[in-house]
Amino acid sequence: MFVSGDGGTPPATPRPRIGTRAEASILHADLDSFYASVEQRDDPALRGRPVIVGGGVVLAASYEAKARGIRTPMGGAQARGLCPEAITVPPRMAAYAEASRRVFEIFHDTTPVVEGISIDEAFLDVGGLRRIAGEPVGIAERLRARVAGEVGLPISVGIARTKFLAKVASAVAKPDGLREVPPGGELEFLHPLPVERLWGVGAVTARTLHEHRITRVGDLAELGERGLRGILGPAAARHLFALSMARDPRRVETGRRRRSIGAQRALGSRPRPPEEVEAYLHGLTDRLGRRLRGANRVCRTVVLRLRFTDFSRATRSHTLPEATDDGAVLLHAARLLLRAAAPLIADRGITLIGVALTNLGDAETVQLALPFEPRAGHTLDATLDDLRRRFGSAAVTRAALLHRGEGVSVPILPD
Repeated sequence: MFVSGDGGTPPATPRPRIGTRAEASILHADLDSFYASVEQRDDPALRGRPVIVGGGVVLAASYEAKARGIRTPMGGAQARGLCPEAITVPPRMAAYAEASRRVFEIFHDTTPVVEGISIDEAFLDVGGLRRIAGEPVGIAERLRARVAGEVGLPISVGIARTKFLAKVASAVAKPDGLREVPPGGELEFLHPLPVERLWGVGAVTARTLHEHRITRVGDLAELGERGLRGILGPAAARHLFALSMARDPRRVETGRRRRSIGAQRALGSRPRPPEEVEAYLHGLTDRLGRRLRGANRVCRTVVLRLRFTDFSRATRSHTLPEATDDGAVLLHAARLLLRAAAPLIADRGITLIGVALTNLGDAETVQLALPFEPRAGHTLDATLDDLRRRFGSAAVTRAALLHRGEGVSVPILPD
């Protein structure tokens, strides 16, 4: 399909610049329905049955549950309406963290070049291992067999010359599959896929593209960057057109530190008074402050994310005058954002609140640049952090969170 942006003839299709890598040797390994798979592994009675992890909100769903339309982060009542026979189990974060640790040991035993994306997925570069480990497909097959045999979990792997295509290939291979995109076959693989497979195409962008009869990646590539500008704007047009032509020069990076950290709390659909919402905000900010200090990092920007009962979302951010790890400063910024968003919450209701800390830097670098004197807030933070390390994260909590809890703390990769 061609939709002309200026009434002229269709532009010539550019040759894909995949990169300098000659062979498909980037692997994207992604555990299938991770939390639910761990539950089915540990309880044979759950195997082959629709399983939901989480109560009020779906944290994960087995493929049997997904086949009935259940998705994350769907409300529990809606999920049970779609599949009344689904079995709901509480999350066991310690079990998921241990399973992730064992899988990542296999990743690092496969190749030294591993870039963790989350606790259940990673990129692996196996280029240069041909003489000692064989072809990338064989390496991927052995990796899948080891994860199944040693950890008892299904894992899907995509293989390609770029990270983007490897990730798309692993998604196409699910569940529990392997897909290689051979060199020279990138566009043949990519162009028939729906545009939703492209990074950056969410619900809003997909709807806009569909309104212009652009449903496949090939439609988008055929339209060209110039034609996309009038639909999506120059930045999105440049990004999506490059992906549609399989262009992705990024390398698999090891040891890269996080650019942001975040946490969120699902609140369900019932009305929440402002003081309860603020209490949850306090808990999230406390949790992120502990992570920030534990990783010896500081942040400049605090981001508040909200989801409303009509499924719309809002994001607000505040940049601090200087980077900090002070819990009181972070909380103050988050509270300012929440109060500014209060009219939206009152009008639409709230189902989820999240906080992210971005523009991260190393604490030592900041302290060398700016003379640092411990303040009362830092002393209190250090004392509370020490108590939580010694006696557990629930040893000290805000009075406002008593009988509410801090919510589920999702296992994460090291910061």
